[in-house]
Amino acid sequence: MLAHRLRILTAVALTTLLTATSGCATSGPPAAGAAGQPRAGGTLTWAVETEPITLNPHQYAQAKARLLVWNTFESLLTYDPQGKLVPWLATGWQAAPDGRSYTLTLRDKVTFSDGTPFDATAVKANFDKLREPGYAPTVAAVQLRNLDTVRVLDPRTVQLTLTRPDVLILDFLASPQGAQVSPKSLRGAKNLKAGGVDVAGTGPFVLDRYVPGQELHYKRNPAYDWAPPTATHTGPAHLDGITYRFLKESAVRVGALTSGQVQLVEGVPATDQPLVTGNPKLRLSRQLNSGSAYSYYFNTSHAPFDDLRVRQAFREAVDVDTVLKSVYRDTATRAWSVISPSSPLYDKRLEGGYGGDVGKANALLDQAGWSQRDPDGYRVRDGKRLTVRLVQAAPYVRDRRDVLAQAVQAAVKQSAGIDLAISLVDQGTAQKAFDTNQYEVFDNSRADTDAGAALNLLLHSTGGINRTRVDDPGIDRLLDTGQATADPARRTSIYADLQQRVVADEALLLPLYAPADQIAASTSVGGVRFEPTAGVPASAYDLWIGN
Repeated sequence: MLAHRLRILTAVALTTLLTATSGCATSGPPAAGAAGQPRAGGTLTWAVETEPITLNPHQYAQAKARLLVWNTFESLLTYDPQGKLVPWLATGWQAAPDGRSYTLTLRDKVTFSDGTPFDATAVKANFDKLREPGYAPTVAAVQLRNLDTVRVLDPRTVQLTLTRPDVLILDFLASPQGAQVSPKSLRGAKNLKAGGVDVAGTGPFVLDRYVPGQELHYKRNPAYDWAPPTATHTGPAHLDGITYRFLKESAVRVGALTSGQVQLVEGVPATDQPLVTGNPKLRLSRQLNSGSAYSYYFNTSHAPFDDLRVRQAFREAVDVDTVLKSVYRDTATRAWSVISPSSPLYDKRLEGGYGGDVGKANALLDQAGWSQRDPDGYRVRDGKRLTVRLVQAAPYVRDRRDVLAQAVQAAVKQSAGIDLAISLVDQGTAQKAFDTNQYEVFDNSRADTDAGAALNLLLHSTGGINRTRVDDPGIDRLLDTGQATADPARRTSIYADLQQRVVADEALLLPLYAPADQIAASTSVGGVRFEPTAGVPASAYDLWIGN
């Protein structure tokens, strides 16, 4: 009884606190019933903005790749539209009274696409692989840091024992990194970390073709019959197959849609949206992502951002509203915190508390000793220019973030004489810069369903992408307490204190905007929707082609 009660309390906490609550605004609606009723058959082509770095869900790090992950792979749990955790490959779960173990029951008669049965042994194999040294170090060190043992109780039951209470473990079980990969693939895939056609999942589609730099093709899994309760139908997918083409330029994507070369596109900036909304044969849908806001994080480990005054000055030098309007017109949602405003953990008290005060920016820099100017108008101290380096990894650039960087660059130069040096580079070059501490600004947003999971990665001293390089026991304590606390009101208070500390007090970052996804589609395509709570495009499972 106590275990059942704690499971309910945990579910309530997660329902209330771990999910985004924003709605979906849709422009240019199709004529009523344009796609007709769902029907089986046919193929579609979808143009996407970003080619995935990896097709292995355990290595997942790009929000733009999430819609691809769920085509082939599935998790033990998922979220419904109300933000409640519900079973998927699991049929249920039970928490121990002390919150230090979870027992999950699993679906029967589920198979991976390579014929391997899905059972408790397969689940344990996935956890074992995730904790294998060098395989998924960030997942092992952050999401699974409180996991002690995984025990197979019987073919349909697995038990997770924790070293301490951790309310985020269930969120991990609903995440792409927690998706289930065939044990056969874990043992024998040619390049497991990269993923590809020889890495099997239980999903409604099977990846059967990947042409790097060009496209991915998925074929329907005819044996599929275990859809989550969030789906709109059961059984195999409606489509026979779907192709995802990699088209980085938005004008090219939208042009392919308007010319009929593709039937869906994602990533439609404000400049191209009139081409969709003005066409009666197309429709545009938008939704805010959950997780963390898109922000510039300041590297505090060396000059100049080891000085609080310089961090504050950079933020005051940017009129964020003006910059966003210049790049996104009126389609971007301003962010004031590290957490997206779509999250129930968002602290609204931060709004209007900083930014855009040019006089204050210049006074702060004068106080910090950057009081001289060179012939180009940049501030200097001891003969050295006030230069800060922003290194952007090309595979993660979305939403015209390269253009946004140029707008911020112009703003900080004009307002305060700061030299923002921008480098748009490949992933390997970016990683080398991060590893060798050759940067001052790191840009990032995450679409985690739970903002706490994102903040553990970004701000904890052991976080896998803590590129502020902050090592603050107070911040760690707040993050650890938030992760261990199931009470909704208490958890909200903890994360409010955290936001005040990292944003208002320490100025560790400049929040810019709340990421959103856009889908433009032909009105002949039915079943277009966003993933509950995450706010990103859903998989192709419910898509169909109208008559």
